[in-house]
Amino acid sequence: MPLKSYRPYTPSRRFITTDDFSMITRTFPEKSLTLPLKKKGGRNNTGRVMVPHRGGGHKRLYRIIDFKRDKTGVKGRVVSVEYDPNRSSRIALIEYEDKEKRYILQPEGLKVGDEVLSGPDAEIKTGNALSIANMPLGTIIHNIELLPGNGGKLVRSAGSWAQLMAKEERFAHVRMPSGEIRFIRLNCMATVGQVGNVEHGNVTLGKAGRSRHSGFKPIVRGTAMNAVDHPHGGGRGKSKGHNHPVSYSNIPCKGFKTRKKKVWDWMIVSRRKSKAGVA
Repeated sequence: MPLKSYRPYTPSRRFITTDDFSMITRTFPEKSLTLPLKKKGGRNNTGRVMVPHRGGGHKRLYRIIDFKRDKTGVKGRVVSVEYDPNRSSRIALIEYEDKEKRYILQPEGLKVGDEVLSGPDAEIKTGNALSIANMPLGTIIHNIELLPGNGGKLVRSAGSWAQLMAKEERFAHVRMPSGEIRFIRLNCMATVGQVGNVEHGNVTLGKAGRSRHSGFKPIVRGTAMNAVDHPHGGGRGKSKGHNHPVSYSNIPCKGFKTRKKKVWDWMIVSRRKSKAGVA
């Protein structure tokens, strides 16, 4: 999807780019597949701010997405391609032969009128969902399950894709968008193709207001705060020493691994490559 630029009638307008929304075929969601979405402003159930700089933004409705793709053996047809404010990718409204409607992530190239199918009988075609065991090596996939029947958890953002590299016993080797190669169970489901809206990563916001519309508040430096508000705060004048770099909640933020759940580590065959070498 190409990007749209504007005539610079204001300074910020010179740098703003947006999606041209040429793929969008309907501007309102399917009412039966929406839920109200209450904003939390980064607060937990006790009202304490756990994620700073969140709040405000445009009102949204949540679209119920079919990540499980468990409508096995029933053909569906793409009715519309729609914008979803809750994710970077576009969504496609599918109407099945029994008249049930569901939303799925729109793969690149899936258009209105195309047919999709889930299950072992589905062919290797963009938008079809089947188990990894039934896919040939080299297949480009997205919306990958971690546990069979739990729904897709991996590779769901705009433009992302993974590739099936090898199969052995009960597991497949899948190369993730980061370059990491992971074990995925052969009986897990995945969808064929690359997630659509590929140009999303090239969008330039261009002004602070567009960030506010998305629900992000201005980020204030910790050194500019008082000591009571941030671990970097306080001091006479512009003081920036004496403290190790930490986050709002006093967690080290440079050279410190914050990943604590090791339950999936055994599934990593080779880690992603970083600029300094293997991470």
